[in-house]
Amino acid sequence: MTEDSTEASERVRITVPASTANLGAGFDTLGMALGLYDTVEVGVVEGRPGTARVEVTGAGEGVVPTDGEHLVVRVLHRTLERLGVRPPAVEMRCFNSVPHARGLGSSAAAIVAGVTAGYHFAGHDVHSERTRAEMVDVAAAEEGHADNVAACLLGGLVIAFTAENRYGSVRLEPHPELVPVVLVPESESATHTMRGLLPESVPHADAAFTAGRSALVVHALTCRPDLLHVATEDRIHQDYREPAMPRSLGLLRELRNNGVAATVSGAGPTVLALPPTGDIPPGVAVEGFDVLRPGVDRSGARVRTVR
Repeated sequence: MTEDSTEASERVRITVPASTANLGAGFDTLGMALGLYDTVEVGVVEGRPGTARVEVTGAGEGVVPTDGEHLVVRVLHRTLERLGVRPPAVEMRCFNSVPHARGLGSSAAAIVAGVTAGYHFAGHDVHSERTRAEMVDVAAAEEGHADNVAACLLGGLVIAFTAENRYGSVRLEPHPELVPVVLVPESESATHTMRGLLPESVPHADAAFTAGRSALVVHALTCRPDLLHVATEDRIHQDYREPAMPRSLGLLRELRNNGVAATVSGAGPTVLALPPTGDIPPGVAVEGFDVLRPGVDRSGARVRTVR
């Protein structure tokens, strides 16, 4: 696609996974991709440059915008402009399975879909390691942090960081025996609201505890799942958010009291459990939560052309 191109082109299908972030004490640092997916089909069509027609099925249907204000479209346009390409008219179909506002990376999935579409239509190899590293930085700048978007783009387990005013990430392979279970309540949450509940500072002892648990959980997730229960302990964010999601924190504590490693997924209110067998103990009350076993996604965002 050239800078002035508005001709219709092939349609692409982009598949992006859900993600869970923090994984206990790894606040804004650790993320893992889950086998629950949004699929976006997008193509360039004839029409006024920068306009969009969007159809949404599944999560967000009847709620999210269906024009140029849709998040995927906005990110696509900004990405093309960043790459020196004038945004064309597009037609988009979204098939969403990632619940919105539940702490499973729905906004990250939309951002990654938009960035991926932008790089594809600008002629970049979106599967190359170098391009994906650049895409992590672009997507994280849109999201404000890199843990979810990096996991969504790369799959597996990621450690996110910033250096020299850029977002970066390292991908690690999760242990093959991990069996994530996500317990999704009906209630929603907003990340900015949840962040507003966090204190401006924490005790030195809690900061030291967090550093140790953040290192340990990486080892547990990749090499020693038997350490997950102790490795997923947190003192830096979960308890502070309890007033906004008391049922989720109650379930989390019940799971942990029954020997199951459990954390709040991202900003919540979904609870992530990592039971050794994938089974929730029979004594744990999960009424009011949808229990999903999505598995770990190890591939990240994928693109293919459709005719």
